[in-house]
Amino acid sequence: MLVLENLSKKFKQNMILDHVNYSFKEGNIYLIRGKNGVGKTVLLKLLCDLYKPTSGAIKYTNKDKDKLLYGVIIESPIFWKDKTGYETLEFLSSIRNTINKSHINDALKRVGLYDFKDMLVKKYSLGMKQKLAIAQAIMEDPAILLFDEPTNSLDDEGVDIFKKIVKEEREKGKIVIIVSHNIEDVVDICDKTLFLKNQCLNEVD
Repeated sequence: MLVLENLSKKFKQNMILDHVNYSFKEGNIYLIRGKNGVGKTVLLKLLCDLYKPTSGAIKYTNKDKDKLLYGVIIESPIFWKDKTGYETLEFLSSIRNTINKSHINDALKRVGLYDFKDMLVKKYSLGMKQKLAIAQAIMEDPAILLFDEPTNSLDDEGVDIFKKIVKEEREKGKIVIIVSHNIEDVVDICDKTLFLKNQCLNEVD
């Protein structure tokens, strides 16, 4: 489990999260809802260590958290315009150097971009760039997937592809956490819905 223990985050005098406690279990898809500005993206950034908690802790019960791989889409993806889709993933994969060419190609196939892997990213549509971001998130087989507005710019086919991928990742025992305002796109595949309100995270029955 990924466990939040009295997790708090404050920017200057602005309290965003206040002693949040929750356990995310493997093999589940979680949808986090809440109004703009309540801290949903801040929570995702805390989970993947882009932000440090003001107090409290984030623990993973089955493995050293420092060795965990996260697959992340947070905010709008930005890629190098003069690299191809394949070159983009190849460069990003070189940071950890845990996968090879076949893993990259498999990720491109799963999102429906394999036939466009040699096209420059500057020629990609917004939807194709979003698919490339999804491919980047899944290509290294991470234990935890964090998706912030993952269906933005996707057409109906793209949404179906995303949902299929997420369900496949759940079957592998992954923890999948989705933040989305496009509730109708993802609510049917989620096992738990959480609301972030008044600096607290609560599960909806």
